[in-house]
Amino acid sequence: MATFLYKLGRFAFRRRHLVTLLWVALLALAGVGAASAPAATSSSFSMPGTEAQKAFDLLEKRFPGGSADGATARVVFKAPDGQKMTDPANKARVDKAVADLRAGSDQVAGVTDPYAAQAVSRDGGTAYIHVTYKANGMELTDATRDALTETGEEARDGGLTVEIGGDALQAMPETGTGEVIGVVVAGIVLVITFGSLVAAGLPLLTAIIGVGIGVSSITALASVLDLGSTTGTLATMIGLAVGIDYALFIVSRYRAELAEGREPEDAAGRAVGTAGSAVVFAGLTVVIALVGLAVVNIPMLTKMGVAAAGTVAIAVLIALTFIPALLGYAGRRILGRKARKAIADRGAAVDLNKDGADEEKANAGTRWARFVLRRPVTVLLVGVVGLGALAVPAASLEMGLPDDGAQPTSTTQRRAYDLLSDGFGPGFNGPLMVVVDGDRAAAGKAADTIKGLDGVAAVVPPTSNKAGDTAIITVVPKDRPSSTATEDLVHDIRDKTGDDVLVTGQTAMNIDFSQKMNDALLPYLALVVGLAFLLLMVVFRSVLVPLKAALGFLLSVVAALGAVVAVFQWGWLGSVFGVEQTGPIMSMMPIFMVGVVFGLAMDYEVFLVTRMREAYVHGERPGEAIVTGFRHGARVVTAAAVIMIAVFAGFIGASEQMVKMIGFGLAAAVLFDAFVVRMAIVPAVLALLGHKAWWLPRWLDRVLPNVDVEGESLRKELGDEGGRPDEPERELVRA
Repeated sequence: MATFLYKLGRFAFRRRHLVTLLWVALLALAGVGAASAPAATSSSFSMPGTEAQKAFDLLEKRFPGGSADGATARVVFKAPDGQKMTDPANKARVDKAVADLRAGSDQVAGVTDPYAAQAVSRDGGTAYIHVTYKANGMELTDATRDALTETGEEARDGGLTVEIGGDALQAMPETGTGEVIGVVVAGIVLVITFGSLVAAGLPLLTAIIGVGIGVSSITALASVLDLGSTTGTLATMIGLAVGIDYALFIVSRYRAELAEGREPEDAAGRAVGTAGSAVVFAGLTVVIALVGLAVVNIPMLTKMGVAAAGTVAIAVLIALTFIPALLGYAGRRILGRKARKAIADRGAAVDLNKDGADEEKANAGTRWARFVLRRPVTVLLVGVVGLGALAVPAASLEMGLPDDGAQPTSTTQRRAYDLLSDGFGPGFNGPLMVVVDGDRAAAGKAADTIKGLDGVAAVVPPTSNKAGDTAIITVVPKDRPSSTATEDLVHDIRDKTGDDVLVTGQTAMNIDFSQKMNDALLPYLALVVGLAFLLLMVVFRSVLVPLKAALGFLLSVVAALGAVVAVFQWGWLGSVFGVEQTGPIMSMMPIFMVGVVFGLAMDYEVFLVTRMREAYVHGERPGEAIVTGFRHGARVVTAAAVIMIAVFAGFIGASEQMVKMIGFGLAAAVLFDAFVVRMAIVPAVLALLGHKAWWLPRWLDRVLPNVDVEGESLRKELGDEGGRPDEPERELVRA
């Protein structure tokens, strides 16, 4: 592989005009496709095999035209102090709002009159109109949404407090300036790391182009493939992070090769042949983790994973081809002015890792590695105990999906949620839809059973279809939709009403979604970690190194999950991160963190340990190999981690609770994995294992393909001295 990538890097360097033109053309083509493609007509959320989905399917069959999965809205009215919603003037304004909503759009399926539907609070101060639509939230036209908001504004003019909740007003998550801040921080880190604006600009430029191609392609295909709004956000988040990182490693190796006195074209080929091999395998682990989300069998999640994996694949291809092409334009200007002058003055190699200082002075990575080698047990214990303490809150994890109560208080959805809770009770924000597959007598019996259950605030009498063989019962819980009490009520209804009674609605769908995610976590973990373990065994030619990598990842991801629980569920430092309403952790968070963080964590493992492996197979003792790996890789890995943390942390400023939680969780996981696991626990474990760390049974050594990530065959082909370890050294590797 190293030889092939070396030739690819040199080709891209020589034919830089052609390669650059191809990538710019791809960006333009994707942009035109995104601009000309129709807007996504659907963001359907289906979960095959769940009871809630079966109920929706039954409703579509037995209640044709009933729009069971259509969008809903609740227009909530609150009378001024001293007045009631039943006062003639206020009633007239509500009646007008009902009429306006019915006539406002042909997408409206039904509008309830609050006075006929008993949707007025006991104290008379609050009332609400329930609106159902023929289309889901993403299919509603702007005219339909405008009619809904205009109705509320007209009622406000009469002195009423009017807020609108429900999914009819759902929109693309607003992430504000978070991504921009992340990119700016990345730029600052790159300038500090490289000391050259040219070197700092290349990773940023190529990452933005890669994300542009990926996200534009997603937008262009959104209508055809039914991609939700969060898909593009995830692709941006992952694409920016890995795009900058992969480019960073190639550029760093190119600078090192130039500093050795090589010609730019040869340096570009060697950079792609060595660091590029690590990029390929690091990218493969991320792709495996993201595509593996298909195991959960939720179409929306599968599409999110595949789309993000596509963006990662683009980032890998850009690193292998576009980066060396741009290096052809940059030449030696990729080095800082001092380094270029030193090469010109000496006419020989310079040591970039010394920061221009005396060659006898070790850099920070070297000093840290030597410190760990002197105290491996202490470092290991501090790292493991520290992450273990952070992981403690994860034992109290409660999972669910956020409702409108998790929205910022500045939104009308959140204010409508609060008005309903105050006027009617929190359960009115998430009524359950119970579908009875039977006649009116069966429906009546089910309604009586439900009335006797704990946690029920109200039961609306059954509504049957024309054939009389199916009925719908609306059940209002006492507690809010995302509470454990409401989840218990859903399970009680299912347990005590028989197989012909199905519970659905948004609240039940969220509960079933959480259960499905729980059930899939262990199989998914086994699949992703198992495949990545095999991949890393091929890369490192070792059994214990991949095992240590996997265990370290699990420690860091559980610690990050503990931090998420502490902030978003317990409310610790919630105000700092903009958490206005604590509640259960998003149910996809554990499996999502496993998928994304595992792939990203393996980046650092591959880049850092590959350099150690490279030194070891060329004759260095285990301790020396660890120091060599840190001397060459610590600064770059640190910069890559800081950049990735900055990119993810930028999404903490998003208005959408789900995006905010994902950004925080991924930033925390990268922080723990890069700086505690990879930079402390990994060298400590390798120091304690010594030669045993690189042990591989003879029979397995013969079976596994030799991908030559460390570039051994490349050095032999190029005639470098020490290009191949002698036979005693090879035996030592296997011993």
